[in-house]
Amino acid sequence: MADLYKNRYRIKSTRLENWDYRWNAAYFITICTADRKHYFGEIKNGKMEFSPVGVIADILWHEIIHHTSHVLLGNFVVMPNHIHGILILDNPEIPKEENISEGNNEKGKNDSPGNHSHNDSVQTLDATSPQSPQPPQNPKDPQMAKISPKSNSISTIIRPYKSATTKHAHRLGIEFEWQTRFYDIVIRDDFAFQNISNYIKNNPANWQKDKWK
Repeated sequence: MADLYKNRYRIKSTRLENWDYRWNAAYFITICTADRKHYFGEIKNGKMEFSPVGVIADILWHEIIHHTSHVLLGNFVVMPNHIHGILILDNPEIPKEENISEGNNEKGKNDSPGNHSHNDSVQTLDATSPQSPQPPQNPKDPQMAKISPKSNSISTIIRPYKSATTKHAHRLGIEFEWQTRFYDIVIRDDFAFQNISNYIKNNPANWQKDKWK
């Protein structure tokens, strides 16, 4: 996967104010459970032991590629109270260079960082440094909740995943809820991609230091 990413989705711009979440790039996604409850299982001896809903969350993430076109999956992990995963949008109909310019997205429209997806909001973090991702401190502007996501965007991939996980859990009589918002990083280069991939892979072993727990 790292070889596939190498130099293919490099993002030259560092301006994300007008980023369109349909654009080709790799996105580091984090989704937490409501109140950070340990619905998905527990870490024992550095390894994740799934609960039934943890199994559901794991399986349904890998089903994303069967329900969404032009998406590839990078590293993914289910933790006790959150999931981390990399989604790579690779739509041949979307230009790779032109789409990064400021003028290609209308300011204030649907997929700018911080906008809500119905009851979900996307929190944009920074992937320019090799440091581990940090959980955000402040909720997004509630007025943005009125803005709907564009089709084929990251929000319209995450929303059905969250919904399906919740429905399957409830159908089995399992208590479960997601946090309403989710968080993303637009991965800007090969170094950040490899760093985040390693962070995801090693997350269970580093659980005691995990800032999302």
